[in-house]
Amino acid sequence: MSGVAASPRLSPWVVVAVVSAALLAAILASLAVGAVSIPPSAVLGILLDHAGFHTGLDFTTQQDAVMWGIRLPRIMLGALVGAGLGVAGASYQAIFRNPLADPQLIGVSSGAALGSALTILVLGGVLGTMAGPLGGLAGGLAAGAIVYALARHEGRTEVVTLILAGIAVAAVGTAGAGFVSLVADEPRLKSELFWVLGSMTFATWRLVWFTLPFVAVAVVALPVFGRAMNVSLLGDSEARSLGIDVERFRVIVLVLATMAVGASVAAAGVIGFVGLLVPHGVRLAAGPDNRLVVPASAIGGAALVVLVDLAARTVASPTEIPVGLLTAVLGGPVFLWLVRRTRREHGGWG
Repeated sequence: MSGVAASPRLSPWVVVAVVSAALLAAILASLAVGAVSIPPSAVLGILLDHAGFHTGLDFTTQQDAVMWGIRLPRIMLGALVGAGLGVAGASYQAIFRNPLADPQLIGVSSGAALGSALTILVLGGVLGTMAGPLGGLAGGLAAGAIVYALARHEGRTEVVTLILAGIAVAAVGTAGAGFVSLVADEPRLKSELFWVLGSMTFATWRLVWFTLPFVAVAVVALPVFGRAMNVSLLGDSEARSLGIDVERFRVIVLVLATMAVGASVAAAGVIGFVGLLVPHGVRLAAGPDNRLVVPASAIGGAALVVLVDLAARTVASPTEIPVGLLTAVLGGPVFLWLVRRTRREHGGWG
């Protein structure tokens, strides 16, 4: 990964403005476009009406029901999932000091999927809607700890070991979640594609409210560690000499990032490459300072998932394409490019 001293190409404020504008545009487009077309004036009227302001702007009962009951919770869930995956990807890349660290690629998403599915199946009656996020957190943490322990060698994480360990852990997690889908009765658990490729199909306001606190805590807390992430890229010895409790810092960041991934996977299944695409896009635009990369990745991740979900439900309508399939089409070539660049910079696969 590049050193933190590189000069940014764009002002941080410009980057934040661009990704924020992209998120707003994605939300407005997703509200208006679909099987039921809703004009911009009707979108505004419905939003203001539900906020208690009766403007007189024309909209039908069908448009109100579709936008408020179906599209808006789906958009909000997509934004939360994207923000969680984006901020987690940026954080993993910092603490592992590895540009290829992505929640799916290092097995955390699949571990979260297995933990979430098992907890919903076994403890769903006791924990209720908290079963999914809590199980996702536990499964993701277990997967992350295993991969981290296997990839860590002489104070650094090895690129090839990280990816190979991630593939192995992801295979176990995916197989376990697939087995749960065979024996479960709940529609969300029975969908194997949900756990492998992700979907916003099951989005409801209730699911949005239970996902929100887990992602919000991570999105608010992780940027606080931006300076420590910058320092940790210099190496553990240098970080300790500058007053960073490296192991404590790394554990806190790992828990917070995995909490976001666990809640995201529990809500929408496994959606890969968001945590790879967005942080690298931000770094290419503004440089590697994690004080900017981490929060901007949250906003950019939200924008990306909302846009991809819009494409997923409209491109082949009435058939809906899994969101994770589209992010894989986008992320696969980027991952190959990063593998090639990482190998060239390190002079091999160390």
